[in-house]
Amino acid sequence: MPFDSEDRRSDFAKWAEEMSYEEEKEHKKQEKIRLKQEKKSTRRSARPNAEDLARFNAERDAERNTSDNLDAVVRDRKTEEEREEKFDSSILKKEKEPEKKVDQDVNIVKELLSLIIYIGIVIIICYCIITYVGQRTTVNGCSMENTLNNGDNLWIDKFTYHFTDPKRFDIIVFPYDDNDFYIKRVIGLPGETVQITSDGSIIIDGQRLTESYGKEIITDSGTASEPHTLGEDEYFVLGDNRNDSRDSRFSDVGDIDRDRIVGRAVFRLTPIKKIGKIDKD
Repeated sequence: MPFDSEDRRSDFAKWAEEMSYEEEKEHKKQEKIRLKQEKKSTRRSARPNAEDLARFNAERDAERNTSDNLDAVVRDRKTEEEREEKFDSSILKKEKEPEKKVDQDVNIVKELLSLIIYIGIVIIICYCIITYVGQRTTVNGCSMENTLNNGDNLWIDKFTYHFTDPKRFDIIVFPYDDNDFYIKRVIGLPGETVQITSDGSIIIDGQRLTESYGKEIITDSGTASEPHTLGEDEYFVLGDNRNDSRDSRFSDVGDIDRDRIVGRAVFRLTPIKKIGKIDKD
């Protein structure tokens, strides 16, 4: 279409420009709408449908079941291992029980041996004490009154005479026979000459013995009425109760050999009121 003038052409160009701008604007608007729809469509397509959700849940349950099964297997395995350990420990315990029993038996044997050794040592010590050191004895009779009385319990010193000889006025114990022992006082020593006169005096080597142990004056001199010399290892003994005593004045007792003397009485154990050392002076 021809244009009449320049002004009309310019208006048309202006209109064309405006139309072109409006179209472009509309085009951009439509493009935005299209993009929004595509995004919505994309989001909708990204959403799982019911079938996908069911499959997802089934897979998840399967994974959980698998995990649970694995946990159960692990637990079962752990339980089995614990059972095996308990079984092994029980076997080891049973294997060790005989060893423990053997150890107990060995300990019992050791204790028995120790007890036997201890008892043996005690017996040896007691034997040595009774044989070489001392022992208890009981006075039976009245031949040593008033110094010792019937029923007195005495301690006999058997140790001293291993190193020294009996002394005058010692109270000694010696065997009368296989069953009986006598307890008397030493009056005459080895090598001395002893005589008992008719008036009851005791003469030692021609001199009158001064002593205060006799309960009464001697009325029976026995074999000592004549001077009697003792051997090198012999002792002349008398009971303090001179008229009621079997002693060296009589032949069935006679002089006492040194090796027959068991020991000397040194201590009174009973009765309690008389307990204490037995003095010879």
